[in-house]
Amino acid sequence: MIENQFSRTARGAALHRASHQVFEGGAIFSDPYACAILGLTPEQAAEEEGTDAGRRRMRLFIAARARFAEDRLARAAARGVRQTVVLGAGLDTFALRNPYAQAGLRVFEVDHPDTQKWKRERLEAMGMAPPQTLTFAPVDFERDDLATQLRAAGLDMAEPAFFIWLGVTPYLTREATFATLRAVASIPGAEVAFDYTEERERYEGESRAFHEALLARVAAVGEPIVGFWKPVALSAALSALGMIEQEDLDVAAIREIYFRVPRDGAQTASAGHLLWARRPV
Repeated sequence: MIENQFSRTARGAALHRASHQVFEGGAIFSDPYACAILGLTPEQAAEEEGTDAGRRRMRLFIAARARFAEDRLARAAARGVRQTVVLGAGLDTFALRNPYAQAGLRVFEVDHPDTQKWKRERLEAMGMAPPQTLTFAPVDFERDDLATQLRAAGLDMAEPAFFIWLGVTPYLTREATFATLRAVASIPGAEVAFDYTEERERYEGESRAFHEALLARVAAVGEPIVGFWKPVALSAALSALGMIEQEDLDVAAIREIYFRVPRDGAQTASAGHLLWARRPV
């Protein structure tokens, strides 16, 4: 992201979540604060989103990835996990909706200081104070040591924690991504749900064109996609860190689970994956 500015892609993701509430009625992922956190009415969100097929495709993927992460968090909370860390939180609203607050689930939002400043301004404009269960932890993923910053924010590194990391790894170098995963895996019982972009060389035709257009669009706002992964190599890297329990969903699996589209009915491929991994205690 550009220094001294909030993340433009974070706003774009928030707009997709908001417009999903309008166009699809939040069928995949319900978020009653999605429009308000942007300072938009549902009508304004829908108008800004538009009806472009490519934006709809991205909107549904973003809704599915949020659902995937929070479904996995629900399982972790049922097992007694009481710490969750939202990495690259942007305008994420989980902390405002936290259904496990009464059970003691604390939320740590990690993001660039400029984006967190913008988030606080948006909460103030909504007339909402940050919940007592929410702690902001400013971190520059390319420069700061995540574990150090989390300890300073009050995360108990000796207790299991669930990490939500959405829409971030495509914008990080491999070194920065592995530094973050190492910090996550250093916590006994840690879990992480994140999305990643498969190397686009595998894809042809319409799918390749879609991703080339996406690459150009985000690069134009100063946040180029630089992180691409091979699923087998990423799985092996996670296992080497001790995160041996894994689930990796490609687009065919995402469509089958969240949109009830049979695998043989998927008409186009995509480089987006959803991945959950856990280090056993």
